[in-house]
Amino acid sequence: MKSYVYLFLSVILFTSCLNDDENINLETEANIIKYINDNSLNATKTDSGLYYVINEEGSGNKPTENSAVNIDYKLSFLDGTPIGQSESEILELKQIIPGLREGIQLFKEGGEGVLLIPSELAYGLSGNNTGSIPGGKVLVFDIKLNVADYLVENETAILNYIETNNLVATKTDSGLYYVINNEGTGSSYPTSNSNVTVAYKGYFLDGTVFDESDANGVSFNLNQVIPGWTEGITYFKEGGDGVLLIPYNLGYGVYGNTGVPRVSVLLFDVNLKSIN
Repeated sequence: MKSYVYLFLSVILFTSCLNDDENINLETEANIIKYINDNSLNATKTDSGLYYVINEEGSGNKPTENSAVNIDYKLSFLDGTPIGQSESEILELKQIIPGLREGIQLFKEGGEGVLLIPSELAYGLSGNNTGSIPGGKVLVFDIKLNVADYLVENETAILNYIETNNLVATKTDSGLYYVINNEGTGSSYPTSNSNVTVAYKGYFLDGTVFDESDANGVSFNLNQVIPGWTEGITYFKEGGDGVLLIPYNLGYGVYGNTGVPRVSVLLFDVNLKSIN
């Protein structure tokens, strides 16, 4: 109910501000229903006003609102005008329009279908920043969900690596995995604010090295590095060494970094030289 109230108030406020030569072509639920009937779709409406069609349910997990997913999509208006399309697009659900965020969560991995997103769940009465989507437009997404949750995929890959390499690893509450080969002989552990010197080698699950220090290591503050390091180095005493297995959310995130692809698992061989 709240979404309809918001839409009504938005229309009143917007039209009261229009000049005589300004107008908006607001597409309504009636337009969505006509599209459904004209295309013989078996659509379901959610409480928010989103309409969706599941052509293939898929299997396995569904995403959550905090997931990063991989989809194929085609985007168009109700009149069939194409807006864009992409294959293997990685999206962080909390950063996309509400209708797409809600709709993707209705599919299991491998699922396919259609989302009919009213303007109040898309770009509202203002449209998008580039002007390619005018205000008031209903959006039609044909989607396929390739990966439902990269955190789940990352963890599966980490566990497979641990098993294949016969590692004895510990998982923390954050999702970090670490292996202690040598705890070290120092009298204390660093904290997340410590300045430390660490010799390291960074590589991917396939063994490809993307970064490496020399034997003397590099000095830095632990509160200025990726979260997996900020936490992981605190499990070693001075002189200790081991392995950090870091999922993407504790590494370089959804978007990656120079030399690090998006949503990548990172492995680091680390040797804590000193707590400075």
